[in-house]
Amino acid sequence: MSATVIETNTAPFTPVELDPITVDLVEKGFENALHRMNALIFRVSMSPLMREQRDSFPILTDRNGAQMAGQFGSPVQSFLDNYEGTVEEGDIFLTNDPYVTQGAISHLNDWLIVVPAFLDGRLIGWSAIFGHQTDIGGTVPGSMPIAASSLFEEGLVIPIVKLYSKGEEQKDIVKILLGNSRTPHWIRADLNALVSGARLGRNAIVEMATRFGVDEFYSAIDALKKRCHSAMQQVIRTLIPEEKATFEDYLCDDGMGTGPYKLRCTVWREGDVAHFDFEGTDAQSAASINLPYNPQMFRMLTGQLLVFVFDPGIVVNDGFRDLMEVSFPKGSWLNPHYPAASSGRTHGLGRIFDVVSGVLGQSKPEYMCAAGFSSSPHFVFSGKHDNGEDFLLFQVAFGGIPGRPVGDGVDCHSVWPKFRNMPNEYVEAHFPVVVENYETIPDSGGPGLHRGGNGLRVTYRFLEGGEISLHDDRWLTYPWGVNGGVAAARSEKHLVKADGSSIPLPSKCDGVAVEKGDLLVFATWGGGGWGDPFNRPTAAVLEDVRRGSVTVAGARRYGVVVDGEALTVDEEATARLRESMRAERGEAPWIDRGFDTVEELLARCEDETGHPAPTPPPAIDELAVPANAG
Repeated sequence: MSATVIETNTAPFTPVELDPITVDLVEKGFENALHRMNALIFRVSMSPLMREQRDSFPILTDRNGAQMAGQFGSPVQSFLDNYEGTVEEGDIFLTNDPYVTQGAISHLNDWLIVVPAFLDGRLIGWSAIFGHQTDIGGTVPGSMPIAASSLFEEGLVIPIVKLYSKGEEQKDIVKILLGNSRTPHWIRADLNALVSGARLGRNAIVEMATRFGVDEFYSAIDALKKRCHSAMQQVIRTLIPEEKATFEDYLCDDGMGTGPYKLRCTVWREGDVAHFDFEGTDAQSAASINLPYNPQMFRMLTGQLLVFVFDPGIVVNDGFRDLMEVSFPKGSWLNPHYPAASSGRTHGLGRIFDVVSGVLGQSKPEYMCAAGFSSSPHFVFSGKHDNGEDFLLFQVAFGGIPGRPVGDGVDCHSVWPKFRNMPNEYVEAHFPVVVENYETIPDSGGPGLHRGGNGLRVTYRFLEGGEISLHDDRWLTYPWGVNGGVAAARSEKHLVKADGSSIPLPSKCDGVAVEKGDLLVFATWGGGGWGDPFNRPTAAVLEDVRRGSVTVAGARRYGVVVDGEALTVDEEATARLRESMRAERGEAPWIDRGFDTVEELLARCEDETGHPAPTPPPAIDELAVPANAG
């Protein structure tokens, strides 16, 4: 089964010699088109998540679906492999099925638009964009049910369909889409934004091919692929040894009492090819934290991480595909059997960054970062206004960026670089809630020569009753520190009732009733520290105290004695304290996880968190596979 592209011009492309400036112009043309697509989405979309927080991601490819620009791997190749139908000029395609796209999109809320770019009857490229739709039906507002046991409980499943056929919108399909959402007005606006953004990308491809000539355009694409291949070849030779290295981290739980879920990666090099093998990763969950992960998506994210170490300005493309081999064990939560639920896959998607940093850092620890804010926690508040109209607030939270080789981690930032916070003024103007506090959490970043970024504390006061959902992690495990750096603080959530009683909430929960006047304290986690905290200059620690990033008591974790009233450092007392703390600690560890064994962590879980310890998941070979598993 594969798509049939209808071309009226089948003339082959003729390679031509190009000067380097033309190649650079085409590369920057792709990059500029992404910026324009993002800007259009911002202006046309309506939902807060897409408009304010920028939860949409454009991709541009060549005619075969190989990515030329974008943050994630190309979804076009899986579309071409799995769509049984024709592709003609003017067609626009839509899907949200993680299994049909082979994980190129990984949960139903992400709607993918794919548009072919034709010039003079020939297919010359593809423009694609996916964005998070706030509500697509399902069992809970926001369409991300914690307890979902299959894809079908999470909302409307859209196979690959022609949303536009030869330029004409299929209005009946749109009616179905709008009829399956609690927020149809947002769906309509955001769908228009995604289509418009993808059309803009298509137009940019056609404009470049017209400006330079189609043969020159494709010769530039070939040159860009070769350039990226050569760069990645050098990076792999430099960063990845032939000896195998293994690293493990965890998702804390699945919200249904099972966890932590191991994420295990082994890396080695054979010649110029890097191998990433995730054998040993735990079995898929019966709940919704599974991540149907596309190998090409992993290649692209990992390739960007590797290349950016040397050249942050490069536009990474698919030219290095043959230099990475990726394996996700079937039946693991990284490669679950159909129709496993996956609405909570964001925690695993972010945790991949920590694991890749950890496994690559064993050969080049000077290049690696600590563990950071490796997720996109969600907060959902739904109910009715005084006038009886429904409301639905869906917000993505921020946290601490890890300590890095080049400096401190940033406080209160997103795991995705282009994401922005939702202004509190916007939230309060459109939803029955007051944001009473929006602040960094002092001391939540891990101490180090380079301090980990602090987490974020938001306090919401509800002006109407309703229900809330939380999607969070790192409440059990810690964001680890490296090269002597210390682990960061974990996340916490509390509901404070009108009588002053405080109820600890689990990190993942749905349908929590709230009343008018209740307070939700939503605290995220920090980033781990990098390097020995006893080597951090005392002036830097003092400046942290002055800014409120570190408390006077927290400064002692760096071995620094600060006078809280005068805001000065007692250098003699600091020297004595650091000498004593170094002797007590001994040699600084390469990694500080905040625990020695999972068994020890589980044993102290309830005393430290107020929540019962989860039960470890079964082995993959013990998992009962659904009869209709794909």
